[in-house]
Formats: sequence, structure tokens, C-alpha cells
Amino acid sequence: MARTDRRPLRTVAAALLAAALAGCSLAPPLQLPEIATGDRYKEQAPWTAAAPADTLPRAAWWTVYADAELDRLQQRLLASSPDLAAALARYEQARAYGEQLRSGLFPSIGLSADATRARQSETRPPSGSALPRYYESYDAGLAVGYELDLWGRVRNRVAAGEHARAAAAADLESARLSLQAELADDYIVLRGLDQQAALLAGTVAAYDKAVALTQKRRDAGIASGLDVARAQTQLDTARSQAAQNKAQRALAEHAIAALIGEAPATFTIAASDAPIALPNVPLDLPSTLLQRRPDIAAAQRRIAAANAEVGIARAAWFPSISLGANFGYQSNQAGGWLSAPNAAWAVGPSLLLDLFDAGKRRAQTAQAEAALDEAGARYRGVVLGAFQQVEDNLALLQHYRTAADAEESAVASARRSLDFAMTRYREGAVSYLEVVQSQTVALTTQRAALDLDTRQLRASVALIRALGGGWRGDDAAAVAAVPAANRTAA
Repeated sequence: MARTDRRPLRTVAAALLAAALAGCSLAPPLQLPEIATGDRYKEQAPWTAAAPADTLPRAAWWTVYADAELDRLQQRLLASSPDLAAALARYEQARAYGEQLRSGLFPSIGLSADATRARQSETRPPSGSALPRYYESYDAGLAVGYELDLWGRVRNRVAAGEHARAAAAADLESARLSLQAELADDYIVLRGLDQQAALLAGTVAAYDKAVALTQKRRDAGIASGLDVARAQTQLDTARSQAAQNKAQRALAEHAIAALIGEAPATFTIAASDAPIALPNVPLDLPSTLLQRRPDIAAAQRRIAAANAEVGIARAAWFPSISLGANFGYQSNQAGGWLSAPNAAWAVGPSLLLDLFDAGKRRAQTAQAEAALDEAGARYRGVVLGAFQQVEDNLALLQHYRTAADAEESAVASARRSLDFAMTRYREGAVSYLEVVQSQTVALTTQRAALDLDTRQLRASVALIRALGGGWRGDDAAAVAAVPAANRTAA
């Protein structure tokens, strides 16, 4: 009885043992840069105490403004925004690339078949056997290959791809949040312009009556033509401001149309001067900001991806070991070639190691380590920028609130001054110049008050964006609105 050749079996067993022992990874331990954070924000918001609102949808943070039109526009943004669609496509690319890298964890299996008729050259070099001038070749086989990941090169590639996919997902969320915040900001600007338009319309009507009054007084010989000219100047100036306001509103409306994927020519938003309530935004400790913001999450995952790339570069210094197996049939005859006598097979490991590459691997490792340092620096920059944005908008809200209180008082004083000036003018005690001055101050202060309202709302949107948008259910956070009587200046 012939002795069975056990050498191929021993080879396979040794390769499988090496695979079982594989678990080494040359990637350095993942360490995030340390960033000092305070226990509380430096700037304090001017809001009232918040009441629990655990049922508020996390993704629909704009509902804190309680505006149905804004809700409708945000839904159209999510459905039709071209920028959001592009961000989604980038995420899908990263996800597909990660799936490609993951395939390296599994063996590759290929099937091949070949049928050839060939003719040898008559002047071919001599060979050890007399080959026929014409011959046929038929092959069919199955090939299996698998790289033994002894140094973690494949696993680190998969890890880098997964971290890149997670970073792309965070980028998608960041793009969604940015577009939602931009839409809310544009909408608040548009509504602020609507309030300005209502104020200017009332002002134009009042100034028109003032012109009629001065003309009557001039016809009666009580007033001069100078008074009429001054009144007409005020009226024309107010009309000019109203026209400029319409131009600014048109631009805001066009910007909203582009954001939601609509043609400006066919898109319109009905005017409304109803005030938007300034919401209360619940604030946690600054450390929770690191969990909310998607751009911080993306920066952190890119550190992890760069860390895995270092492991890939270091693994190039060690041999690459692969296990391969082939089985098939070979014959020079077309008939009956898929039979046992024509079977052929091969199995065994292969090893590849670069002995000299003129410093290529050293440079690749240095490049990967420098990329890791860059990712860490970018992470620190994103985190510090996030805290700056929060502090900036808290400061704006705090000081705008103080300014709005002072402006409300100025509006009241300017209105009283205008009433006094008109009364004295009717009594003939002063010239119309005093009325003009009072009208100018009254209009300026009222527009400034409305502008401060808009600035506060825009700062609140920027603050919500800086906080990552939305709130966790366990924050027990409130979204109660400040009464309009305490906020509206005019």
C-alpha cells in the first residue's frame, strides 16, 4: 500500500495555526488630545428657568420657535435640498469604500476556465521534449486565497475604513444641521424684514398725513413752504426705505428658495409681521458639547482612522504571508477532460518581504504619523472653535438683551417726543423742523428695536447650532418661550 504524502496537510495546519495566533496590531494606542474645559460657560444667557420638555423631537430643534411656516420649509429642505443630497452621496461613497476594505477579512474565491488552440513557432528555441506544432489546451479551476493578518495590516485597513465611514456619517449630520440653521436664520431675517415693512408702511401713511397737514397750514397762511418741503422730504425718505426693505426681503426669499431646492421665480412666502418668540435653550456642562456636535465627532473619528493608518504603515516592515489553494482540470483534449486523471491541485503559503526600498517604508510611516498629528491638531481646533461659538452667542444674547431693554425705553421716549412736537407745531409754538427731528429719531429707534429682536433670534439659532442642535431626552430641558410683551420693542 502506498504511503500517503502528508506534507501538504502539515503546511496547511501550520498556516492555520499562524492564523489562529494572529492578533498583533502595530497601530499605536488611541489617544485624544487633552483640551481644558470649564465647569460652566463664561457668558450667561438672559433666559428664564426652563421647564421639562422631554418629548421634544431631537431632530426638529427649530420647533422651539413655534412657527408653522418654518416647520414646513424645514421639511422641504430635508426632502429637496441639493446640498443635503450631495452630503448624503458623500456618505454613501464612504460606506461603500468601507465595505470594500472589509472584504479583506475574508478569503477570495475565483473560478476560471480557458480553451485554447495554439501553434508553435517553427524557429522556437530547442526544448527538452518534442512538442507538436499545433496543440490544444483546456483548463478549468477554482482558486482560493487568504492573507494571514499577522501584523494587523488588514484589520487596521478595515478599522480605518470604518472610522472614515463614521466620520462621513457625522459630516452628513453636520451638513444637515448647518443647512437647517441657515434656513432658520434666513427665515428669521425675512420675518424681521416683514416687521420692518409693516413699520415703514405705517410711517409712510403717517408722513403722508403730515404732508397734507402742512399744505393746509400753508394754504391758510399759518405755515411756510419750507414746512411743506420738509414734510415731503420725510415722506420720500420713508418711501425709499420701504423700497429698500422690499429688495432685502426679495434676496432673503431667494436664498430660502435655493436652500430648499426651489426656483426663486416660482417660490414665494406670504408676508407676516407676527413676532417670533425667543426660546429658552437649555445648557448643560460644557463637556456635553463634545457629545452633541457632529463635527467634533467627525474630527475624533478621523483621529482614529489616522491612528489605524499608522498601524498599516508599520506593518509594511514585516513579511506578508498568504495562503493559497488551487484545484482544477487540465487537458489537451476537448472530450472527457473533466475527469480524475486530468485533475491538478496546489496548496501552500507564500511570503513576501521587501529587503530594500530606498527608505520608502520609513517615509510612509513618517507620513502616517504626521497625518495623525494633523488630525489631532484639527480635533483641538474644532473643539476650541465650538466652545468659542457657544461663548460668542451667549455673549451676543446677553448684551443684545441689555441693548433691547434700553432701546425699548428709547422708543417710548421718542414717541412721547414726537407727540409733543406735533402738538406744539399745531399750536404754532415751533417750526416743522422740530417735528422732522422727532420723526427721524422715532423711526430710527423703532427700526433699531426691531433689528435687535432679529439679532437676538439669529443669535439663538447660532447658539443652538453651536450646541449641536436638539437635546437629549434625559436633559429634562425646557423650550418655553419668553412672552412677546417682554421682548418686542415696537
